[in-house]
Amino acid sequence: MKYSFVLPLSALVALCMLSAAVSYGLIPSGLTLLQSLQTNFDNAFYLLILLIILLESIVYVGFYFPGQFFAVVLVVLSKPQPEDILILTLIMVVAATLGSCINYFLGRRFGDINQHKPNLSVKKLLVAMIHINSLAFFMFSQGANHQSPKVVLWAGLLNLPYYLLLIWGTSVLSEQVMQMAENTWFLAIAVSIWLSIALFLDYKKFRTAS
Repeated sequence: MKYSFVLPLSALVALCMLSAAVSYGLIPSGLTLLQSLQTNFDNAFYLLILLIILLESIVYVGFYFPGQFFAVVLVVLSKPQPEDILILTLIMVVAATLGSCINYFLGRRFGDINQHKPNLSVKKLLVAMIHINSLAFFMFSQGANHQSPKVVLWAGLLNLPYYLLLIWGTSVLSEQVMQMAENTWFLAIAVSIWLSIALFLDYKKFRTAS
């Protein structure tokens, strides 16, 4: 994309609009819908986990569904055995990778076809994986920049230890850590910082060009 600030600005606008719509009762909260899904998928636990992780991993949609938090809480409450944790981790990785594919091809579809192809930065990928929403926007930008699709595979491989640690960390450190990560104010602050950095980079690029 020509300007770095476009994605974070659109993300902040989308997050604010969704939060306002939920606050004023125009739409139900994402958590309410996820709890409804739990009722309907009561006998298909693995499918439910895949679906809610997939929902949160899609760009913009993820601001509405606290899927990662909900999925991990469900897993912890089910008191899984070691072999169950491995299966659930694989399901979460598959769901997140499917989401990355969707985001990548959305970015490729709406990106600039003449955009310069930068080299993949593993450091940037690792930073983006701090939160599933940041990974979604990272994949969208990779597609928009026509980066190699191999970035999706890299993210999938890195998600294996990530989700294992996520399940273990939530069970040991309690739900409060995940609740903070899914808090709207936390997300808004994180996106605002991203927007500020992007505006600064665009300003430097403009000064250099002029």
